[in-house]
Amino acid sequence: MDTVTQLVTIAAVLLGGLSTYATNQLVERSKRRDSLRVRWDEKKLDAYVEYVGSVRSCIYASVLAYEVTHSIRDMPRTEHELLMDLTEAEGRRALAFERLMMLAGDRVIESAHAVNAAALAIDWRARRLVDGPLEEWRALHTEIFRAINVFHEVARADLGVSGGFVGDQHTARGLILPEQRESSAEQ
Repeated sequence: MDTVTQLVTIAAVLLGGLSTYATNQLVERSKRRDSLRVRWDEKKLDAYVEYVGSVRSCIYASVLAYEVTHSIRDMPRTEHELLMDLTEAEGRRALAFERLMMLAGDRVIESAHAVNAAALAIDWRARRLVDGPLEEWRALHTEIFRAINVFHEVARADLGVSGGFVGDQHTARGLILPEQRESSAEQ
């Protein structure tokens, strides 16, 4: 073999080796980036689920406190104990919101702010910081569940989940609230 042929062969081997190395590096970088994205998506999902769960805990604690403070229901627990449960639930909601703030995008955070505002309106009624009739109390629940549905929709979009549930198919089912009691119980 002459020298030129040997140099061409060596150059071809080197070029092949470099292109294989470069291709492997690009594939590995892509795998790492995808793995990181999936890991962050899992963290986001956990944060979103934790946040909605903590909001629902606040709603539940508010309902119990409201019904006792407004003499709608008798319970073996005192009003003070129920309000302390509500305070603890609010603390968990606040921490879950902070975690969400660290992971979510602007649209999800704005949606969570709307959920927080609706949750606080319910909490304040349960604590008797704001007064109003039972019909307004029920309207506050309609509003928070609407806000939660919007949060779900925005969070799903952020996570890349296809499909939706906002609209007549989901919200037409209404709230699972007990029927209104006697008019004397409305305070």
